[in-house]
Amino acid sequence: MTLAAGIDVGTGAVKAVIFKNEDGKEEWLSRSILRIRQRDPMELARQAFDETLEDAGLKESDLDYVATTGEGEAIPFHTGHFYSMTAHARGARFLDPNARAVLDCGALHGRAIITDERGKVLNYKMTSQCASGSGQFLENIARYLGIAQDEIGKLSIEADDPEAVSSICAVLAETDVINMVSRGITSQNILKGIHLSMAGRLARLLKSIGAADSLIMMTGGLAQDIGLVEAMRESLGKLKGVEANVTSHEDSIYAGAIGAALWGTFRYDKLAASGQLLQAS
Repeated sequence: MTLAAGIDVGTGAVKAVIFKNEDGKEEWLSRSILRIRQRDPMELARQAFDETLEDAGLKESDLDYVATTGEGEAIPFHTGHFYSMTAHARGARFLDPNARAVLDCGALHGRAIITDERGKVLNYKMTSQCASGSGQFLENIARYLGIAQDEIGKLSIEADDPEAVSSICAVLAETDVINMVSRGITSQNILKGIHLSMAGRLARLLKSIGAADSLIMMTGGLAQDIGLVEAMRESLGKLKGVEANVTSHEDSIYAGAIGAALWGTFRYDKLAASGQLLQAS
């Protein structure tokens, strides 16, 4: 039996999970998520980790491996670190074993990934950091419109006449939104227009890496945005030669932490099988 934790330090939140692997069966024991909100991510990582230990009824010494991803490499108590896209790919495969492509949508960027059946990354492409297609951009727009973040998706799918947002520059796109408000465009139609603009760019990323006929799992914070998920389906449906299906999962935000824990388990078991753990001790 192997016990491993995964900690994903993102831009907007810290996620932590603990997994048990026994005879090849992966069991999710506990989870924790803490929004950063200008707090110290390293302190939050410790807090989230302690919460998962308490929830699982474990002590830190019970764990065989503590894996980090995202910005978590500086966490002092980690055993090993994994690249974010590697972790998200593996986490997406855990959430849906049929997924062959991953769309990681976080606070700063969007990333399209193709994986094999093990969750290994085969190809990827990401948006520009300055593109108006990030969680941070949507959060800024929601604040300007005076709505809560968790209302964005619901309002978007209520739109009846979406207003196009063409700019890929976040600053110019925000200016577009200010002009829309002054013209009396509803929040619903503004948000749906933004979602369609974001989805159009993300759909082209997916097509460019060969995800034309894949089941695509959305991960990251924006995977919970039902408006963006629906806009992705609409945008992919308009691309010639693309027959992909987009899905999300209620635990998609944990994908990075899940993948880190599972890759950590894999690495630990490999080292144990080769005798390197005994040599190190």
